[in-house]
Amino acid sequence: MDRADTSSRERELYRVTLIGSVVNVLLTIGKFAAGIWGHSAAMVADAVHSLSDLVTDVIVIVFVRLSGKPEDKSHDYGHGKYETFATLLIGLALLGVAVGICWDGLSKIIAFFHGEALDSPGWVALVAAVISVVSKEILYRYTCVVGKKQNSPAVIANAWHHRSDAFSSVGTAVGIGGAILLGENWRVLDPLAAVIVSFFIARVSVQQLNTCIGELMERSLPDAVEQEIISIVSSVEGVSQLHHLRTRRIGNRYAIDMHVRMDGNMSLRQAHDKATLIEKKLKETYGAGTFIGIHVEPEK
Repeated sequence: MDRADTSSRERELYRVTLIGSVVNVLLTIGKFAAGIWGHSAAMVADAVHSLSDLVTDVIVIVFVRLSGKPEDKSHDYGHGKYETFATLLIGLALLGVAVGICWDGLSKIIAFFHGEALDSPGWVALVAAVISVVSKEILYRYTCVVGKKQNSPAVIANAWHHRSDAFSSVGTAVGIGGAILLGENWRVLDPLAAVIVSFFIARVSVQQLNTCIGELMERSLPDAVEQEIISIVSSVEGVSQLHHLRTRRIGNRYAIDMHVRMDGNMSLRQAHDKATLIEKKLKETYGAGTFIGIHVEPEK
C-alpha cells in the first residue's frame, strides 16, 4: 500500500469516526438531560454507554494515525499492530459496559422483588431512547461499510460498539415504554431488558477480543485463505511444490512466508522472475501492502 493510498484510507477512517464522535456527543448530552428530566435511571445508564462510545472514537482516531505510519528502522513490518491494540481496547470497553449494564439491571430486579418501588420514567426518556436507536443503527451501518471497505478491524469494532448502544437503547425503550404504559407492577421490564441486552453486548465483545488476541499471538490466517494462497502459487508455471507456508495478520495487512520448489537447472534470473510473478499474483489478491517472503529451493 503506497503512501497516497494510506493517506486516503486514514482520511476516510477519520471522517467516519469524527461523524460518530459528533453523534455520540449529542446523544450523550441529550440522554443525560432526558434521564435526569424524565427521572429515568435506565436512560442515565444509556447515556453512560454513549459516553463510552465517545471514548472509543478517540481511541480509534489516535491508533489509526499510529497504524498508518510507514515501515521504519525499528518496525520492519510497519505499525499495523497499533490498530489491533485499539481493537483490543474497544473490545475490553464493550465487555466492561456489558458487565456494568448487567450488574445494574440485576440489582434493580432484586430490589423490585424485595418490595422496592422503581421510579416511573417520563415520556421524554422514551423519545430519547427511540431517537438513540434510530441514529445509532444508521451510524453502525455507515461505519461498518467504511470499516470493511478499508479493511480496518478497529473501525469495524467501533461500528459494533455503535450497534451495542442501539441494542442498549432498544432495551431502555422497551423498559421505559412498559413502565409508562403498563403501570407500576411492570416497571421491572426496564432492568430485565437491560440484562438481556448486556449478554448480546458481551457476545460481540468476546468475538472481537478473540480475533485481536489471536492476531497479537500470531495466529495463522484462516484455512480457507491458506488454501487460496496454495492454489495461487501452484498456478504459476514452473512451481512444483509449496511448503513451510507461514501466515499471519498485521493490522489490515497479511504477512505470507513460504518455500517453493522449482527446477534446479533453472537460471537464477528465471527463478527470480517466477518468484516475482508469485508476489504479483498474491498482492493482486490480498493488497499491495501484503508482506511476502519466498525461499526458492531446487526440486528433490
